[in-house]
Amino acid sequence: MNTPNKLTLLRIILIPILLVFVYKITPDNSMFSWISVVLFALISITDTLDGHLARKNNQITDFGKFLDPLADKIFVLSTMIALVDIGLLSSVAVIIVIVREFLVTSLRLVASKDVVIAASIWGKMKTVIQMITLILVLLTHQIKAVIPFPIIEISVILMIIATIFSGLEYLVKNMKYIDYRK
Repeated sequence: MNTPNKLTLLRIILIPILLVFVYKITPDNSMFSWISVVLFALISITDTLDGHLARKNNQITDFGKFLDPLADKIFVLSTMIALVDIGLLSSVAVIIVIVREFLVTSLRLVASKDVVIAASIWGKMKTVIQMITLILVLLTHQIKAVIPFPIIEISVILMIIATIFSGLEYLVKNMKYIDYRK
């Protein structure tokens, strides 16, 4: 069990703790929003750090290749679903993200016998936009009390556009790995 894999496991352990605080977010109590943002940022940092350490120290393992992307999806999707549940995020946005994740993951699985499909720059940009958007949504009550401009709504729209675009880019670039004859 190397350090990158421990960080991935830590990320998974922190997700339910994050969700406890997300479900306590109300317009009247900003403390839970701020705690949620700190935990969200900490989990996001562990995601960046585990990949960096694994590559830098040549500690890439099959366990990490399996668990890291799974942890990422559990983290982002569970946070989004909780935000839908408490009325801070549109279910349409989350459905688009889920569909994209299923498509890209399925394509990677099918292609894995021939090649490893690495994350593209558009996929990485989508992730950054998702993280920023989710932080803004976690702070909805604080932001809307100070900023009259619809920054959260614009960020959600940008997240949807980035999600669709990066998903289409993966499909177009990698459809050659799907053999329709089998």
